[in-house]
Amino acid sequence: MGKFLLILGRGVGQVMFQNNALSGALMLVGILLNSWQMALLAVAGNVISTLTAYISGYSREDINNGLYGFNGTLVGIAVGVFMSVTVGSLIWLVLASCLSTWIARLLGLQRFLPGFTAPFILAVWILLAVCAWMFPALLLSSGDASGEQSLAFFRAFSLNIGQVMFQGSSIWTGVLFLLGILVNSRVNACYTVLGALLPIPVAILLGVETTAMNAGLMGYNGVLCAIALGDKTWKGGAYAIFSVLLSVMFQLWGMNAGITTLTAPFVLSVWVTLGLQKGMRAVTRI
Repeated sequence: MGKFLLILGRGVGQVMFQNNALSGALMLVGILLNSWQMALLAVAGNVISTLTAYISGYSREDINNGLYGFNGTLVGIAVGVFMSVTVGSLIWLVLASCLSTWIARLLGLQRFLPGFTAPFILAVWILLAVCAWMFPALLLSSGDASGEQSLAFFRAFSLNIGQVMFQGSSIWTGVLFLLGILVNSRVNACYTVLGALLPIPVAILLGVETTAMNAGLMGYNGVLCAIALGDKTWKGGAYAIFSVLLSVMFQLWGMNAGITTLTAPFVLSVWVTLGLQKGMRAVTRI
């Protein structure tokens, strides 16, 4: 039981690239501070996706490292964000969590690009599309955000971190997420701060509404980009910054197009950046 709890903790931590059960525990507490229901749904998605990997006979090392748990964690929270919590939505949680594991396995069979949160994105997009078509009563209506006149800088910074897992209400959730990263990696914590800060002035220059900035919607992809690509070298820092800037553009385009972007701007930005890295290496060899 203790080993399984460690795996689940890593499954939460791996949402933000932290292969550390304590990191995951702190992040789960952060979710709990914001919403006990979302915390339970996160655990449910994590358990289901991890057990699916066990039953499917996937790599025990990958399972133990939480690599089949983090997409399910996000799926579980997404169900609480987009759907009313009913028996029907819980059934969809099970199906989508299983699907995220199978997609993760398929993406893992290729070595061109890392899957990151693409399994979560695809599973939730399929879930929302099917429900909108066949079970619209399960979906929550999106309320109109009230306009805000001024930028709340610390709130925007903290929620840029919290929104990685859909936590857009409590600033303390973002603080706990950052603490969870810090206990595992100071370098990752520094890049988390960079990824949360940089999108704010960029969004201001692009004329983004303060409502979106204060809700953390412009920076959560940047946080993931910075952690994914940042390291102790100047090149790693440059690639991280480029990817963060690109993620803000992708997020803005997606929002203006009415797309439920999830973490797609992060995945696309890092994929583009990795493609540029490979291209530059190929050129230097000539």
